[in-house]
Amino acid sequence: MNQSGKEFFSDEVKRQLKSYVYRLIDPRNAETFYVGKGRGNRVFAHVRAEDGLEGDELDNKLQRIREIRLAGFEVAHVIHRHGMDDRTASEVESSLIDAYPGLTNIVDGPGGSDYGSMHAQEIISRYSADPAVFMHRAILISVNRSATERSLYEATRFAWKLSKARARQAEVILPTIRGLIVGAFVPDEWLKATRENFPGREDRPGRIGFVGHEAPKEVRELYVGKRVPKKYRKRGAANPIRYTWR
Repeated sequence: MNQSGKEFFSDEVKRQLKSYVYRLIDPRNAETFYVGKGRGNRVFAHVRAEDGLEGDELDNKLQRIREIRLAGFEVAHVIHRHGMDDRTASEVESSLIDAYPGLTNIVDGPGGSDYGSMHAQEIISRYSADPAVFMHRAILISVNRSATERSLYEATRFAWKLSKARARQAEVILPTIRGLIVGAFVPDEWLKATRENFPGREDRPGRIGFVGHEAPKEVRELYVGKRVPKKYRKRGAANPIRYTWR
């Protein structure tokens, strides 16, 4: 249906849909560029969010939507699966994010960091590894996607929704990929995620990053190659950050 040029679902349609997983598709090349889940009219919210934003306010997803509309087309909205409860929808969303490389999603789907698509050898490495025993106040950061785009240090240090006061308590930062600890860094300073503080990066309001260095060998040997203990890997959790202390 259409209301003032905007698509929307009627109340009856929303009742039938329940929780659903959707894809946003670029009609110029039939490419899926975003996967999400929601209820009601969530699928249409991204196109509406693009209106009125300019420059740095546009993330990759909204920039893609802007480009589609400027070319004279409209984003295609596909409901991939519906009639689900929220937990099932989260699992379907995570699976689809794995299945479509190059999405504009900023983070993996809930649970994707630990239970998503993996090579058989990754499965063996992960579940054969000894669990880490934390001797330091550590922040675990899942860098599954960003680690493939830049160095491990760069992927780990920028940019996260963290309390700066709590982040400063951390003695070591441990990046993880698919449940395995793959590095160890010592933060020297936590800064707002701005271009001024992190040259070459875009401003990320409300987020912070750190300037630091690789942890000493004895610290790396404690953690790198170890498995993240199960209590820090809550299934279905979307937040890439875990603290090892309260």
